[in-house]
Amino acid sequence: MPIALFRIDDRLVHGQVVVGWGQPLKLGFIVLADDDVAAEEWEQELYRMGVPPNVDLVFATVDDAARSLDRYRADARAGMVLTGTVDAMLRLVRGASPGAVRTVNVGGIHHRDDRAQKLRYVFLNADEEAALRALETAGVTVTAQDVPSARAVPLTEILRGEQP
Repeated sequence: MPIALFRIDDRLVHGQVVVGWGQPLKLGFIVLADDDVAAEEWEQELYRMGVPPNVDLVFATVDDAARSLDRYRADARAGMVLTGTVDAMLRLVRGASPGAVRTVNVGGIHHRDDRAQKLRYVFLNADEEAALRALETAGVTVTAQDVPSARAVPLTEILRGEQP
């Protein structure tokens, strides 16, 4: 089964991911691809508390997740691959076999002093904008969508800062 969702969300595992996306997609597993979290057992325990017992939470470095995409796709259950940054998703796509990632959902990238607001839930700096363009150049369709019922906002609109 293909991975149901590749998502960038700087809050990583939280209610909107687990309930908002997980339930409609009937997720059986979530791969949290984050180098820092993969190295910290105490952080992993915190994220495990936010996931229902019927959903497996896999912790991997970005490189390990990229190398393991075929194995995740072979799982009969629906899955999500989640990164906390645009750069991490770009690294994952570049480390995966060509065409392994076809779409990326920009969920939440929140305010920081170096970022400009693009959507209500997406703030980007110039490097993040360039990385999103690089994803699209690599053949990945990039859209922003905070919840499944919302309209998927294409990258061109995200970068122009058009509010849906």
